Amino acid sequence: MLIAFNKPMNVLSQFTDEGKWKGLKHWIDVPGVYAAGRLDRDSEGLLILTDNGKAQARIASPKSGTPKTYFALVEGEPQPDALAALRHGVTLKDGTTRPADIEQVPAPDWLWPRDPPVRLRKTVPDAWLRLTITEGRNRQVRRMCAHVGLPVLRLIRWSVGDWTLEDMPSGEWRVL
Repeated sequence: MLIAFNKPMNVLSQFTDEGKWKGLKHWIDVPGVYAAGRLDRDSEGLLILTDNGKAQARIASPKSGTPKTYFALVEGEPQPDALAALRHGVTLKDGTTRPADIEQVPAPDWLWPRDPPVRLRKTVPDAWLRLTITEGRNRQVRRMCAHVGLPVLRLIRWSVGDWTLEDMPSGEWRVL
C-alpha cells in the first residue's frame, strides 16, 4: 500500500508525538504504514507512506536518485551566480550536493495559507524557487539555499518521483 499525505507545518513525519509536536496518527488511521523518507517539522507537503519495506527504502534512499521537487520561499532576491551554484552542486559540511534543477517562479497558485503565517519584512525582498534534487540529506534544501545567501522562509515538497500534491489540500491523504 502507498499513501500520499500533504503534511502540514508543525507535524512530525512519524506516528508518535514528541512534546508539543503532533505525529501522523492524528491524520492517518492506517495500521502498518511508515514514512518513506522524512519532512522536517517546519516543512510542508508531500510525504509518501508505505507498508512495504523495500518500497520504503527505494523511495527514501539517496542512492535511488528519486527526484523530489520543492517550492521554497526564500528571503532575498536570487542572483544568477547563486542559482548557478545550486545547479552545479554546493559543498556543505557533509559533502558536495548533486546538481539541482532550479528556477525562480511566481508564487504557486495552489498555495494554501500557512499557520502560523510566514513573517515577511517589508524592506527585504523574497522570491519563490522551484528546486528538484535527487538526494534527500537532512534539511538539504534549506542548507543549500542558506549556503548561497537565500534563507528559506517556507518549504513545500510538491512531488516525489511521479507522485504530486495536485488537488490535495493540506492535512489530507489518499491511497495511491
